[in-house]
Amino acid sequence: MDTQTILLIVQGAALAALLLVFALKRPNRRPALPAASVKNSDRELQKLRRLRENRLTEPLSERTRPRSFDDIVGQEEGIAALKAALCGPNPQHVIIYGPPGVGKTCAARLVLEYAKTTKGSPFQKNAGFVEVDATCVRFDERSIADPLLGSVHDPIYQGAGVMGNAGIPQPKPGAVTRASGGVLFLDEIGELHPAQLNKLLKVLEDRKVMFESAYYSPDDAAIPPYIHDIFKNGMPADFRLVAATTKSPRDIPEAIRSRCIELYFKPLKTAHLEAIALNAAERVGMAIEPAAAKKAASFSSSGREVNNLIQLAAGLAMQAERAGITAADIDWVGAACRCRPRMERRVPKEPAVGCANGLAVMGDNTGVLIEIEAVAARAVGGRGSLQVTGVIEEEEIRAGERRLKRRGTAVCSIENVLTAIHSTLGLDPRDYDLHINLPGNVPVDGPSAGTAIAVAVVSAITGRAPRPGLVLTGEVTIRGLVRPVGGVAAKLEAAAAAGASLALIPEENATEKLRPAALEVLPVRTLAGVLRHAFEGAGAQPGFPQVLSASEA
Repeated sequence: MDTQTILLIVQGAALAALLLVFALKRPNRRPALPAASVKNSDRELQKLRRLRENRLTEPLSERTRPRSFDDIVGQEEGIAALKAALCGPNPQHVIIYGPPGVGKTCAARLVLEYAKTTKGSPFQKNAGFVEVDATCVRFDERSIADPLLGSVHDPIYQGAGVMGNAGIPQPKPGAVTRASGGVLFLDEIGELHPAQLNKLLKVLEDRKVMFESAYYSPDDAAIPPYIHDIFKNGMPADFRLVAATTKSPRDIPEAIRSRCIELYFKPLKTAHLEAIALNAAERVGMAIEPAAAKKAASFSSSGREVNNLIQLAAGLAMQAERAGITAADIDWVGAACRCRPRMERRVPKEPAVGCANGLAVMGDNTGVLIEIEAVAARAVGGRGSLQVTGVIEEEEIRAGERRLKRRGTAVCSIENVLTAIHSTLGLDPRDYDLHINLPGNVPVDGPSAGTAIAVAVVSAITGRAPRPGLVLTGEVTIRGLVRPVGGVAAKLEAAAAAGASLALIPEENATEKLRPAALEVLPVRTLAGVLRHAFEGAGAQPGFPQVLSASEA
């Protein structure tokens, strides 16, 4: 082979190498589209623009969305706690518990904006608020796609482009990276898939997302430097998580709860829902009767439900060419939508024999008023009976192959009360056939109804009604002592809203913070003290136990 031939071969090889390099580095240019396709594309673009120009009016739900903290009613404590968690120099991850439609999302968004103005806050002016609904997050178990955490687009996948043709894996950021430097609001976190939750926990710990790919090699010089950096150091994910859920804390995995501050938003009360109804009517440009706003509140349990009722009632009034919403409009909408009015029990103005008002706490830390009634009839020969009706909770415990069933503590509390009445007043419940009922279909468990049960039973036996406006909470021991109970703050708040004037609580629960306005709160430590306050003035009456007229030791 002569020299000229060798030179031609070398030149051809060099040219082939240059063409290969140019092919790898040139942008991904697709073949030119046919003229018909270009014309069709223009037509679709014009159609899309016309669709965007044809806009409807803003929905009432958007017009009434809170724009300031004052617009979020009934959540002052929750907002203050959220500010404390996010607005300091070291913001924390947060889980917010609460029913739907009470302002969890709006509060988180407003608190972030407030945090940006707080001195020492790490949130910058451009800190983002990325909202993700855990019920709609779609991910692929092969890590092809993960909108929450991010994924790697490997070369074998369709649409990998020039880098895919060159065998280069491409990391794609997820919501955790988009939220870096700001807040990731994860709604309904209790619905998140366990696999994603476990990966999210690792991201919270490391504040970055690490990717893996069988197509990545740290020695591949064809891979761009930024991709080398991502595979080596991870994708940034330094955010603060604000998760919201309508579930109870026991339904959320302990692993995520231990990494977050837990806050609680309360269910809205009637007064709060009335305020939302008035605001919604104002935003829609309609007058509304106070009775109509109150009725709309009674048909609703959240701000969204109130807004929907007002929207329909406003449409009804407009069709009738009226400028205001009446109570009749709300009644019509409630009947058409099959809304059931919420019944809120109030303390009776006139007390009744054998009736007492107890206090309980629901699962969302909401205080409720419970009615306790008792009937006593003389029995023959000290062979009285005891009958308890109502919704009394029981507990079932599994221990390996064994299944244990525990009686409801409310039933045990009744038995303790009867023993304490005998030892304190000298009244023997065995001389009576007693029927104790807990009406209202409210599940009752726990010993905190002890003092209320005692007042109802003593009232039924003696035929004397307790003083008006009285509510009670506290556990009663068989020795006649009153022990502390939980949830007293929520209970007293409910008592004040129900129109109570006097509340008897255990002495160990008594603090100044637990004394709401317009409600007198008296601490007690013995059953004798409870009955003395409950039947004040009755001790001097014939047939009533005189022990109640003596001063409490």
